[in-house]
Amino acid sequence: MQHRLIDRHTTCLIVIDVQQYFLDKLSVHWRVPLVQRIAWLMRVARALDIPIIATAEDMANDGPLVPEVSAELPPGCIVHDKMVFGLAGQRSILDDVTRSGRRDLVLVGLETDVCIAHSAIGLMEQDYRVTVIEDATASPPPHHEAGLRRIAAAGGIVTNTKGIHYEWVRDLATLSALKQKIGTSLPPGLTL
Repeated sequence: MQHRLIDRHTTCLIVIDVQQYFLDKLSVHWRVPLVQRIAWLMRVARALDIPIIATAEDMANDGPLVPEVSAELPPGCIVHDKMVFGLAGQRSILDDVTRSGRRDLVLVGLETDVCIAHSAIGLMEQDYRVTVIEDATASPPPHHEAGLRRIAAAGGIVTNTKGIHYEWVRDLATLSALKQKIGTSLPPGLTL
């Protein structure tokens, strides 16, 4: 099961804790490209009818999602106020994941070694296939790499923004239709 390509028809994109509080822990040159990649993947997901679930940790203390990410949420999409590190541990979020009807979960956001890793492992324990996007997740070094290693060791798939884009798209006709919907504006450092 882990070796097959990730199909957009079975995928849900989960955007985790892209809040200024966590971004401020990263070096300045990482922040903008990271947020741009996450927002771009959200645009791609929306254009391909991939459901999106979003969380923000302890919003009363850590603040809302950053505006660049909030702006890409589908109409009516709520942002779950996540009070646990691993989202599978909060019934309301897990119920939302279940309601999506999707079994392939793609995770982006912050922080790789804590909320992303805990969420990935918890969701795998619920028999979901989990993919983490290495260049659309972050933690201050060396924690990002440690988180990715932990996720991979637990059976999660680790790929990048370009890789998941092409797995979702699959063919030239879909690629052309996608470019018509969202244009060709790519995040920094990404060439397709």
